Amino acid sequence: MKLIGLGDNVVDYYLDLGKIFPGGNALNVAVMCKRFGAERCSYLGLLGDDRTGSHITDSLNQELIDISRIRIAAGPSGEARVAMSEDGDRVFVGSNRGGVQDLLTLRLNDDDLAYVCSHDVVHSSVYSHLEHELPKLKGVSVSFDFSTRQNPEYLQLVCPNLTYAFFSGSHLSLAECLNLMTYVHKFGVHIVGITRGSQGAIFSEKGKVYEQSIIPVSVVDTLGAGDSFISAFLTHYTQHCDMKSALQQAAESAALTCGYYGAFGYGIDK
Repeated sequence: MKLIGLGDNVVDYYLDLGKIFPGGNALNVAVMCKRFGAERCSYLGLLGDDRTGSHITDSLNQELIDISRIRIAAGPSGEARVAMSEDGDRVFVGSNRGGVQDLLTLRLNDDDLAYVCSHDVVHSSVYSHLEHELPKLKGVSVSFDFSTRQNPEYLQLVCPNLTYAFFSGSHLSLAECLNLMTYVHKFGVHIVGITRGSQGAIFSEKGKVYEQSIIPVSVVDTLGAGDSFISAFLTHYTQHCDMKSALQQAAESAALTCGYYGAFGYGIDK
């Protein structure tokens, strides 16, 4: 599989540790898919020309991610401030609204589109703000993480362009999950997945529902576990087209991610 992450990136600033870690959904998925055995992974996004932006690119280079078409702009890179909740989960408590990503819009020219579509899978997210570019992605499978956003107007805009749709749904009942998956499938989405925290995950492949329990683990840091789940699923499913084994691999990978700080490591002092 050849995958490109398109759009959002940040550094996650762990307030209790005084350290920053590279992150962002689209960036995390590119890195993790490469770790999980994808043939080639790339990342295209917008970074600031500051120290944190340099740390992100250095980390991507060490992970052998192709960043040949990345954009660097004058200004700060995105930063999310992360605290520890009472039950030990990482929670976002503030941000700089994406830094330069809040001021500038990533536009794909013809060369960019040819490059992006040379991959098998494009992964983006609700935080990438690239909904306007999705209809241009022809001949490639598109994966999209909606996080908790599921209002009908937004789903109607985005879903017709997708092969894979992922949601965070720990707040949803089983019935609500099933209704959401049925609704999203109506737009032609092949696979709909909902991760539900300690309740595991529920996925649907063209209407056939699969459930996956979590893998018990001693948790160090929960941040990035959902992205790890998506990455392992995409890597395994595109290679083998087997839902059950892909979901099991995804659960095991998410559990491993909970065993270290940061989505994929590389913490440095703030």
